[in-house]
Amino acid sequence: MNLNEVVSVKNMRESDAHTIAEHTTSAELMHRAAQGIFDAVQFNGKVAIVCGKGNNGGDGYALACILLEHGITPTVFRVSDKFSPDGLYYYKTAVSHGAEEASLAVPAALNGFDIVVDCLLGTGFSGPVKDEIQNAIEQINASGAYVISADINSGINGDTGVAEIAVNSDLTVSIGAYKTGMFLNDAPYFIDKLTNADIGIHILREEYKLIDFEHLHMFEGYGSCVMTTEEFFEKTGYSPETCSIAECIAQLSRDERKTYVVKTEHSAVIADLKYVYFCADYIK
Repeated sequence: MNLNEVVSVKNMRESDAHTIAEHTTSAELMHRAAQGIFDAVQFNGKVAIVCGKGNNGGDGYALACILLEHGITPTVFRVSDKFSPDGLYYYKTAVSHGAEEASLAVPAALNGFDIVVDCLLGTGFSGPVKDEIQNAIEQINASGAYVISADINSGINGDTGVAEIAVNSDLTVSIGAYKTGMFLNDAPYFIDKLTNADIGIHILREEYKLIDFEHLHMFEGYGSCVMTTEEFFEKTGYSPETCSIAECIAQLSRDERKTYVVKTEHSAVIADLKYVYFCADYIK
């Protein structure tokens, strides 16, 4: 069985901070994240990188540097004049080495690109998408390019998977560890393929594990309680925006001494008395 880590956003954020404080600089982790994205894709043709103001945008600027080192000149689209400290360093480096820049204010600005990399919003995002970010997401989705999302599809909540509008990716490259929101609620319908880039982050707390989708049937028999996501919310009265499905079914499993499975068409979360697992048919 595949037993990769699946973690909450809080655990990922704290693990990232711990790794930076004790082991590796934040700039090095950003470079490793960019390298993980580069290694997951066969880059060719015209490449656009759409960057937000935070570290997710910084991953995009670091990726631009790596592409330049391999003879590919990307075009960077910024939706903000703000940068994270490491993001600013990689942005300046990329531009000084020849990265091109363009604006999304132009209609259909991303048309004609072969690959578009979504580096707008990270896993810490929550709430509605609006203004420049909404425009960027809409342009990415209308581009006709092969779309790669860095860490998570912009617009998806990293814990719950809820999204009103989000990037439709051909490939999402999770950074460090898979996040729970990549398997829940709306997320499976925005992600075509999902892989993870291990960049050396020391995960502080073991929370959930990833199993192969082909093993899901092992948990669906022998008196298990199997529900769709919609049936789960109807049964419990919880809402997608506020409920951690994994925590809720873990408690139900302990209380009722039975296995719980809550699934979408393409993914599932399983509480098997002591352990909670995730699986999806779009893991690459």
